[in-house]
Amino acid sequence: MSHRNARTTFHGRLLIVRRYQAGWPKAHIAKAMGVSRKCVHTWISRFETEGEDGLHDRSSRPHTSPTRVRPSVENQIVAWRKRHRCGPDEIAAKLGICPRTVSRVLNRRQMPHLRELDPMTGQLIRASKTTAVRYERSRPGELVHMDVKKLGRPPMRWMARTRTRTCTGSRSQERPWIRLHSLVGR
Repeated sequence: MSHRNARTTFHGRLLIVRRYQAGWPKAHIAKAMGVSRKCVHTWISRFETEGEDGLHDRSSRPHTSPTRVRPSVENQIVAWRKRHRCGPDEIAAKLGICPRTVSRVLNRRQMPHLRELDPMTGQLIRASKTTAVRYERSRPGELVHMDVKKLGRPPMRWMARTRTRTCTGSRSQERPWIRLHSLVGR
């Protein structure tokens, strides 16, 4: 998927091809589209070999990952974690692997963090932090959240303009606090 600042999207690439088919020179297309001639040549040649499918974005993921941990080592890491219930640092020290590599393998295999496991049994006792307890109700408006923001006391000249009068007390008591209430229904 192209990023939002990309010069060409699928539709822009298709426009390059349509202009080329209409007889425009590649240099004129490049200038009109604000891209290089090499870019224009790339999209035209991809269209000629693959058709419209060649104008879509391709994955930037590498075809191979030569330094990826072998599946047998991944199985050792997972087995060690299940058997001994220790963290990536200990597993890395025992197996002679980088701790970050062990962390990646455990994340890829969706192994929970040790803090989420029961120390005695190894069973999952806590949900992850991403699944927080939420207040949910069956009908809209059944649960209302209210915030009160104390804005302060208005100046005396404001009080005179609004003709607010009090009968007693000091000047601080004559000026009431202004509070802002906001309610959000869920």
